[in-house]
Order: sequence, then structure tokens, then C-alpha cells
Amino acid sequence: MTTGPRGSVRKSRRLRARAALNEQQKERGQQRRGAEKRREVRYERAPASSALPPPEASAGARLRSPDPSQVFAMAPAIEAVEKVKAASTPVKPPVLNERILSSMTRRPGSAHSWHDLEIGPDAPTIFNCVIEIPRGSKVKYELDKKTGLIMVDRVLYSSVVYPHNYGFIPRTLCDDSDPMDVLVIMQEPVVPGCFLRAKAIGLMPMIDQGEADDKIIAVCADDPEYKHFNDIKELPPHRLAEIRRFFEDYKKNENKEVAVNDFLPATAAYEAIQHSMDLYATYVVEGLRR
Repeated sequence: MTTGPRGSVRKSRRLRARAALNEQQKERGQQRRGAEKRREVRYERAPASSALPPPEASAGARLRSPDPSQVFAMAPAIEAVEKVKAASTPVKPPVLNERILSSMTRRPGSAHSWHDLEIGPDAPTIFNCVIEIPRGSKVKYELDKKTGLIMVDRVLYSSVVYPHNYGFIPRTLCDDSDPMDVLVIMQEPVVPGCFLRAKAIGLMPMIDQGEADDKIIAVCADDPEYKHFNDIKELPPHRLAEIRRFFEDYKKNENKEVAVNDFLPATAAYEAIQHSMDLYATYVVEGLRR
């Protein structure tokens, strides 16, 4: 095979290209080895707590379990938490006239207007009372003794409306297993479910379908127009006649008989409230024993 001048030129070009390629590959190898050495030096100088493992570390080494001492240093020990719980103050059992709902219904944290509301330090003269029915209402609201909420019992069958705010005294109990009823005389109607301070000024003895259903007559202790009244005799005669007529008539269209006797003074009201407080205390003690 003969080669001319052109063949020699082509061969020379191929040799130069191959030499240049070898030189490039050699330079790239040197750069790669230099980079690997720099990484090794960097990881050797890194602190032991470094979060990144060296590139040659195996997958198993990356996933190994952390040091238990580090875990407990980062989070509170379970034993310490248990000690704090054990050292906490134990819950005292409820005492008389002190938040007894948790023992009676086994539902701690829920509020009951009959059991949880304090009657007040000045009872039986001045006391807290929960209003069920506002003045001027035909709706007969009533305490739901199971939940402590105010429910609609019925709408009055007659055309009369409640002449004054009507409710009950918390932490009292009457012979009919209901809290003591109270009629509160004041200037304005209030919303059902609210409570206010009332001052007893008299007692209205009442017989409802053959059973005693006495009502405490009171004035709002924080109403400037009525807070100075101390006895039922100080009320105008028309006011007493209005109250008596309402309770005599409000159940007539239901064919139920109601008899209202003569009003009694404030001392009789104090005695009735105190009796209902004592009866409630007995009820609480018996409930706690059970």
C-alpha cells in the first residue's frame, strides 16, 4: 500500500488529535483526584457533631440509631415528668356548699346554675338568684335539672304575663325536689339564665294542685328604685294584689287549681330560705355518700 504526501498529512493530524485527547484526559484525572483529596481533608477537619457524613460512608452508617445520651439531652426525661405529676397537689374532695357538681353528676368542668353558683355570703337575707322568666313574658321557662340549662316548658294558656322577673335560688331545695322559687321586683326585665343579687322582703304561701309551692318575694339589691325596701308591707297594696291575681289565674285555662294565702313578712322568707339551704345540704351529703 503506497502513501503519498496527502496520506502523510492525514496520519500526522490523527496523531496530534490523539495526543491532545490523552492530554485532556490526564488533566481531568488530576483535577478529580485533587477534588477528592480536598474533600477528605475537609471531612477530617470537621467536628464530631457535624450533621453530614463523609461521602464514602455507607447507607447503613447514615441510618444508624442516634446516641441515647444525645436524645435525653435534647428532650426531658420521662422520669422527671412523672415526678412532677406525682408532686402536684392532690385534688381535694368537694366540701359542703363548694362546687359539688363533679361528685353529683361525674362531669367535672361543666357549670350547673343550680349547684355551681354560690348562694352568697349574706344569705338568707341577700342572695344570688338565677332568672328563668323575664318580666312581661308569656313563655314559661324552667331549669332543666339534668343539664343546668334553661328550657322552654310551655307558653301560658291565659292572656296574662309574668308581672316581674321570676327564677330560683341556687343551692336550695324544697319539698317538691326543686330549688326555692323567687319573684324579683325591679325596674327592668332581664334575660333568662342570668343571675343577680336579690333581697328577700316577704313570702307568698301558695298551694298548687294540693301541694305547697311557696314563693319568695324579693327586690333587686342593685336596683336604686327598690333596693331600700326591707319588708313586703312597704310595697303598694296594688303591687301585692297584682302578684296574687297573676298566680291565681295563670293556670286556670289549664284546669289547674292554685290558691294563694296571705303574704308573710321578711322574717318568714328568711326562715324558708334557710330551711331550703339546710335541706339542700342534706341532699348533697347523701349524694356524696352514695
